[in-house]
Amino acid sequence: MGIPGGQSPFFHVKPRVKQHWLVIAVSLAAYLVDNSVLAQSASGLDPSSHPVDQASKRRKASDRAEKLRIGLATSPRAPAPAPNPGAPFEKRARADRATQTRTQKRVDPFARYDNLREKGVWFNIPGAVDTIDQDKGGLRSALADVGIGYIGWTHNSFANNLLPNAARSTIANQLYMGQNPTFASANFMIVTYDLSRLGVSEGQIVLGAEQQHWTWDRPGPDRVGLNTLAYYQTFFDKTLELKLGYLRNQNEFTGTLFGGITGSNMSALFQGGMSTNAAPTPAVNLKYNFDRGLYNKASVQRSISPDGPYVQVTENPTGLNWSTPHAGILLIDEAGYKSKAAPGVPDTWLRAGVGFNTSRYTSLTDPKRRRESGNNFHYIAADRQFWQNAPDGTPSRGIYAASPSWKLRRT
Repeated sequence: MGIPGGQSPFFHVKPRVKQHWLVIAVSLAAYLVDNSVLAQSASGLDPSSHPVDQASKRRKASDRAEKLRIGLATSPRAPAPAPNPGAPFEKRARADRATQTRTQKRVDPFARYDNLREKGVWFNIPGAVDTIDQDKGGLRSALADVGIGYIGWTHNSFANNLLPNAARSTIANQLYMGQNPTFASANFMIVTYDLSRLGVSEGQIVLGAEQQHWTWDRPGPDRVGLNTLAYYQTFFDKTLELKLGYLRNQNEFTGTLFGGITGSNMSALFQGGMSTNAAPTPAVNLKYNFDRGLYNKASVQRSISPDGPYVQVTENPTGLNWSTPHAGILLIDEAGYKSKAAPGVPDTWLRAGVGFNTSRYTSLTDPKRRRESGNNFHYIAADRQFWQNAPDGTPSRGIYAASPSWKLRRT
């Protein structure tokens, strides 16, 4: 048995028993200590090796350790750990990049309310982010959690003819808005319920109320009543859209908001029987969406009074009556192309429509004649965006040009 250091073991047994056992104990202790040191120096090597010569064992252990160090230093797969003074900066940079990525993917907190806007109308109802209250107090989010959305707005106008020779008149004899100082106010509240929670594809129930006031009674009159009560649903992956109930088709067809309030307007279509915000009527609308923005939309609507919106509101101020005297059925069909604004893609809307009304109208040439049916109208309109203010932010903002044209004919 070898002893490290090249020394050979020497046992000298003396006749005395105590010395004999002392020598054996010292030799055994030295052997155990040397083996422990050797095992620690060769840590990580093959533990099954058991060389005879201790010096040879030390040399082999040293050679293997050296080869191991060289292999670790030259292997690209397992680089030796070494202190890196730039590590804290690299970790910080990675953390900043991760934070930036999370910020870019952050969801718009108001996007959850988009599906709660009224569906089927041609204009974009302002979203929650564009309202005054937004989600103050958590009311909007609490209602959205149970599928309810809402929007309220007020529309106010004032007109006055400032020309020096403007003819004034009494209120009873006023002929147009602004002939005398004229103020008008219309206030709406619309509530929606999301039926997709119940498995109805894109389904929605819409309930709205309207209040209006005019200082000149003729365009009015004052009223508080129903604005809309509608059911909406899509079929075949939004290819077909159905909307029925008490509708105001001025927001479903043609594409203008003026509606006889001020200046040049679509009052000819109202004379043709189309329902308005102040005069909703029972209707069924069906829209078929072709590829590439082409569509066709048809409606079977109970006409408003053939004597005009004023008589309609006077005879049915709440809007809940099924019909008014002399009112018939209005059939509308509109075909068009619509492409919403996107970054670098301008908003475009081209449409043309026709309407046929079975209501019994008074003859314009001879008011004493018996009422007759057979009123119809047609229209063509185009809207085109020519410049985008913020293509990457809100591409719908910009400069537009519009060219509406409609014609009413009584037979």
